[in-house]
Amino acid sequence: MPENEKKLFLLDAFALIYRAYYSFINNPRINSKGMNTSATLGFTNTLMEVLRKEKPTHIAVVFDMPGPTDRQAIYPEYKANREAMPEDIANNIPFVKKIIEGFNIPIYESPGYEADDIIGTLAKIAEKKGFQTYMMTPDKDFGQLVSENIFMYKPARSGNPPEILGIPEVCEKFAIETPEQVIDILGLWGDAVDNIPGVPGVGEVTAKKLIGQFGSIENLVKNTDQLKGKLKENVDNNVEQALLSKQLATIILDVPVEFNEDELKKSDLNTVALAALFEELEFRQLSQRLLGSKSSDVDMTANGSEPEKKSVAGVQTSLFDELDGEATPITSDRNTAETTKHNYKLVQSPDEVKALNEKLKKQKEFCFDTETTGLDPLVAELVGIAFSWKTGEAYYVPVSEKSEEATKVVSVFKDVLEDDKIVKIGQNLKYDVLVLKKYGVNVGKNLFDTMIAHYLLRPDMRHNMDLLAETYLNYSPISIETLIGKKGKNQKSIRDADLDLVVEYASEDADITLQLKEVFQPMLAKEKCDKLFSEIEIPLLGVLADMENEGIALDTEALSSFSKELEKDILKLQDRIYKLAGVEFNIDSPKQLGEILFEHLKVSDKAKKTKTGQYATSEDILTKLAHDHEIIPDILDYRSLRKLKSTYVDSLPAMVNPTTNHVHTNYRQAVAATGRLSSDNPNLQNIPIRTERGREVRKAFIPRSSDYTLLSADYSQIELRIIAELSKDQNMIDAFVSGEDIHSTTASKIFDVPISEVTRELRGRAKAVNFGISYGQTAFGLSQSLNIPRSEAKEIITSFFKLFADVKTFMDDGIEFARKNGYVETIMGRRRYLRDINSNNAIVRGHAERNAINAPIQGSAADMIKIAMINIQHEMKKARMQSKMLLQVHDELIFDVLKTELNELRPLVEENMRNAIKMQVPIIVEMGDGSNWLEAH
Repeated sequence: MPENEKKLFLLDAFALIYRAYYSFINNPRINSKGMNTSATLGFTNTLMEVLRKEKPTHIAVVFDMPGPTDRQAIYPEYKANREAMPEDIANNIPFVKKIIEGFNIPIYESPGYEADDIIGTLAKIAEKKGFQTYMMTPDKDFGQLVSENIFMYKPARSGNPPEILGIPEVCEKFAIETPEQVIDILGLWGDAVDNIPGVPGVGEVTAKKLIGQFGSIENLVKNTDQLKGKLKENVDNNVEQALLSKQLATIILDVPVEFNEDELKKSDLNTVALAALFEELEFRQLSQRLLGSKSSDVDMTANGSEPEKKSVAGVQTSLFDELDGEATPITSDRNTAETTKHNYKLVQSPDEVKALNEKLKKQKEFCFDTETTGLDPLVAELVGIAFSWKTGEAYYVPVSEKSEEATKVVSVFKDVLEDDKIVKIGQNLKYDVLVLKKYGVNVGKNLFDTMIAHYLLRPDMRHNMDLLAETYLNYSPISIETLIGKKGKNQKSIRDADLDLVVEYASEDADITLQLKEVFQPMLAKEKCDKLFSEIEIPLLGVLADMENEGIALDTEALSSFSKELEKDILKLQDRIYKLAGVEFNIDSPKQLGEILFEHLKVSDKAKKTKTGQYATSEDILTKLAHDHEIIPDILDYRSLRKLKSTYVDSLPAMVNPTTNHVHTNYRQAVAATGRLSSDNPNLQNIPIRTERGREVRKAFIPRSSDYTLLSADYSQIELRIIAELSKDQNMIDAFVSGEDIHSTTASKIFDVPISEVTRELRGRAKAVNFGISYGQTAFGLSQSLNIPRSEAKEIITSFFKLFADVKTFMDDGIEFARKNGYVETIMGRRRYLRDINSNNAIVRGHAERNAINAPIQGSAADMIKIAMINIQHEMKKARMQSKMLLQVHDELIFDVLKTELNELRPLVEENMRNAIKMQVPIIVEMGDGSNWLEAH
C-alpha cells in the first residue's frame, strides 16, 4: 500500500456481533461466572484479524441505537418481525464496546438512524476526501453503496478467505449494470428479516430478471403491459408497496455525523484497559496473542482436560509489533506463590523419601501429581512426584532418568499409592495412573479427580487446573515458561530446569489441586452429583486407564496394501471425472469444482452459493444432485476415498506405539456435556462403518495373537429404547417387547399398511423419524434428510406423534422442566444445564429445547455403557481372565478374548450390558466375534 493511501474500515457492529455469536452456537464460550462470552470473543478475533491482515490507516465501528428510526415512521411494521436480541448478545454489548475503546477505535451511533445509514454517510464523505473505504459487513444491502473507492468487505468464515466486492462483483452477483440497482432488487424482492414487504411472488431470481429488463422499479411500473399472468397482476396491485420497499431499502447518506479524520486514524492500544478486560472475561489465549503475555504454550504435566495455557497479561504499545516480543507484566489482584505463604520442600535422599512415605501412610487422603517429559503418558518419562495433604505444604521427589533408579524411588511409594483405604487426589488422574503403571504401580481405586468433579458440576466449561485455580481460589499458578522457557527450539526439557523452580512449580500443583478438592467435594453433594461422581465417573477412570494402556493390535501390512488399492481407485475416479467434465481441474478445490459443475456442465440451474460467493459443493448438496449428472456420484466417491486414505489408512500405522506395537487411543472423559466419551490420537470413534470401503479399515484391527479373537458387543437401538422407557409410551414399549423390528412396526402403523407390506422405502422413512425425534427433528429437517416435500414430512411426524402420543408428552414435559429448573437430567442424575431455555430469541431457545429433549436420552445411553464397562471389568478381574476390554465406540464394546475364555465371557458381557440400568423396556445386545473388528461387528 502506498504510504499516502488512506484506507478506512467501517465495521457494522451488530452484523459482526450476531455472526460471531451464532458461529459458537453449538459450542458456546462460557466463563467461570457463567457468562456466555461468544459474541465478545468472536468480535474481538474478527477485529484483530482485520487489523493484522488489512492494516487500515483509519477505522471505526458503527452501532445501531435503540429507539424508533425514520423508516419506522413511514412504515411502522419495519423490522416488526425481528426476533428479540438473544440475552447473551445483549449482555455482551457493553463488553464489546469496552474492547473497541481499548483498541482506541471510535464508536459511531446516532439516534433515529441505523448503522447502515451512518456507514453509508461516512463512506461517501470519505470518498470525497481521497479514502479507499471498506464496509465490513455480511449484509447484502451495502452493495448499493459500492463505487470505485468504496467496497464491501465480507469477513473470513469457515476457513474461507474474506470476500471483497467492488463494482464488478456486485453487478455480477445481482445481475445488474450499476450498484445503485441493488436498491431496486431489494425493493422487489423484499426482506423477511427487516420485514420489507417487496412484491408478493417476486423472489431473488425474478427481481434480478425484472431489473435487468427494466432497469428500475419506476420503469417497471410504467411498463407492466410487457408482463404476463400472475406476475403482471402482482406488480400492478403492489406498485405503492414496491416503491415503499425501495424507499425502506435505500441507505440514507446525509446522517448528521461528523467525519473527523484524526479521530478515525488507527491508534496504539490501551493495553492496561484491554488486559483488565481480558482478565475479567477470561480470554487467556487472546491476551497472550494480542498483548504479548508471558505465558506457556503447553503444561508438560498434562494436568488438565486440555493442554494448559498459563498466562500473565503484558503491555504492548502497537498491535503490529511482533506479538512474541518481550513484554512488561501487568500485575493481577490474584494471589500467587510470591504473595502466598507456603512451605514446599525438596525430598531427595533415600532416608527423606522413606520418611515422606511413612507420613503418607498416616494420612486419610493426600494429593499427588507427576511431572513428566511429555503429554503422552505411554511415552513420557517420569521426572518427579509432588505430594500434599495440608494447604500450603507440599513435598517434591525428583526421579532419575535412569530406569532402574527411577523404579527404585517410585517403588517406595507403591504400597501407599495402591492402598484403597487412602483417598488419592489429583487433576486428570488418568494421566498420572498411566504414567505410574510403567513403573510398576497400580494406583488404588479410592480417587478424587478435580477435573472430573468440575466436569460434572459445570459440564459446559473448561476444566484445566489454571482456570479452576483462578476461578475458585483466586490464585494464578506458576507458568511452565519460568522453568523451561518459551516454546521453540531453545525451550528445554523440565528435566533440565532449575531444581528449585521445579520444586516450587510441582509442589504448587499438588497444593492447589488439594485445595480445589476441598471446594468441589461439598459442591458435588449440594448439586447431587456425588453419586454419579463416586459410582460411575471415578470407577470408569481406572477402566479407561486399563483400556488405554492395553491398546489394540493393528495389521499395518493390510493397511499398506489397502492404501495402494485406494490410490489406484482414486486415480481411476480422477480420470473418469476428467472425461465426464471434458477438462482437467483440481477436484479438491471447491471453487474449481463448483465452476465445473454449475457453469461448465450446468448440472443445476438452482445452484447455491456460500457466503464467500463461490458455489456450494458440500456433501449434502452433491448428494441431492446425485441423479442429475453421472459425474456427481464419482465426485462423492472420490472425496470419500481421499478422506479415508489420508485420515485413517495412511495415518493409523504412524500411530502404532513402537514398544507395545499397539494403537493406544486417549479417552477424554471430561469433554462432551452429554456424558459421552470422546476419543483422540487416534479418534477410533469415527472409523467409517456405513460404506464398504470404510468398513475395510476395521479389518486392520486384530487380536494380539492367534490364540485370541475379537469380540464385539453392541447395544441395539439403545436411544430409542431409552425414549420408550423415559416416556412410558405403551405403544413403543409393546413394539420392543414383541421383538418385532421397531422401524417396520412404526412404518406399518404410521403409513397404515400391514407389516408384511412395509417396503424398504417406508421402513427407511420410519427409521429417520424414530432416530430424529431424540434430536427434536422438525418437518424441515426430515424433508431434507429424506428428500421429500415438507408437507409430506409434516404429515409423517404428525402421524408418528398420534401413534406415540406419550413420546410427545415426554418431550414437552422435558422442555417445561428445563424452563422451570434450568437443567435436565439423565436416569442416573447427570445434569445438562440449559441457560438459554427461556431466551426471548426463538433460534437460541429452539437450540436449548432440542438439547432438553436429547440430553436425557443420549446422556442415559452414555451412563448405561459406562456402568456396563465398570461392571464387566470388575467381573473379568474377579475371574482372573486374560481377556481384555479394548475399545468403547459409541454403543459398542470391543474385547480381545482368549479363545478358551470366549464361552465364559460372552454371557458375562451380555448380562452386564443388559442390566447396567434396570428398565421395563428389554435391552438387546448384539454380539459377534472374529479375526478382526469388521468380522466381529
